[in-house]
Amino acid sequence: MSAPCQQPAAPPAASVPPLPPPPAARRPAVDWRIRFAALSLIWGFSFLLIKVGTQGFAPFQVTLGRLLAGTAVLAVAMAMRRERLPRSVRTWGHITVAAFFLNALPFSLFSYAELTIPSTLAGICNATSPLWGMALSVVALSEDRPTRRRVAGLGVGFLGVLTVLGAWQGFSGLDLPGTGMALLASFSYAVGWIYVRRTLAGTGSSTLTLTGSQLFIGTLQLAVVTPVFTSAPDTFPLLPTLSVLALGALGTGLAVLLQYGLVQEVGPTTGQMVTYFIPVIATAAGVALLGEQLSWNTPVGAVIVLAGAALTQSRPSAAAARARTAGDRTKRLSRT
Repeated sequence: MSAPCQQPAAPPAASVPPLPPPPAARRPAVDWRIRFAALSLIWGFSFLLIKVGTQGFAPFQVTLGRLLAGTAVLAVAMAMRRERLPRSVRTWGHITVAAFFLNALPFSLFSYAELTIPSTLAGICNATSPLWGMALSVVALSEDRPTRRRVAGLGVGFLGVLTVLGAWQGFSGLDLPGTGMALLASFSYAVGWIYVRRTLAGTGSSTLTLTGSQLFIGTLQLAVVTPVFTSAPDTFPLLPTLSVLALGALGTGLAVLLQYGLVQEVGPTTGQMVTYFIPVIATAAGVALLGEQLSWNTPVGAVIVLAGAALTQSRPSAAAARARTAGDRTKRLSRT
């Protein structure tokens, strides 16, 4: 799954930065529902592609190939739209940090995790990202104040994580290092989203420019790290090679463009709903195509995780928000 520049309401999967109102344009040839379904499938199958890719290449090599292919797709899109790269050194510095937390680190962690855990479990761990994001935003984002519903969602979500992991059995049969890396990857996404919100909002660059630049920097980071920890592959087995190329070109390149268009057309709330389909598709793909085993607690826990994630992303109605603001103002006045 791709990780563009901005915190999704629920990613792995991922969302795009706040967009200005789109100019009047002709209606897209493909209905948004079809593009929404395509995006769900692409990101849902990403975990299967990672698993197949690691059967022929080292995890860092899978990540580097993924970023190379994804960057190539976005570079073509940027050239066609005549997008300009950021000019500020400060902006490039922030993009470098974002590329590490949103691309280089989580992509590599998921690749290493899937050496020892099923792709189904990796997909479900990815769904915890909005839970981490909500917990971190309470500390890091003063404007993102918790509500009882969102706090309850956080509790429900982590109860779902414990269900997936089989905590009542003492995590028996669970590969703890692999699972820990998958959860850390999701946590990295949350850190990256918050960093982007605090540093890259209002830079004047478009979403496509920021995301393309971010993938480019992530590619450079992996190009430095990969030769240090791996040797050049002797062969390029067909299926793993195709999986890595598809993972990058589709899951890290085309998917970003699809979501970019969806957010412009139907708004971020609907566009971000794709996140809730990803673990479902990842689980179905892993079981049907890779023959991965599925115990009862995995799908049940996944449903609980998604329910908690949905609660953490809920927002009060406008009337409730006004009432809360008025109440806070009254409390402040009463103290003076």
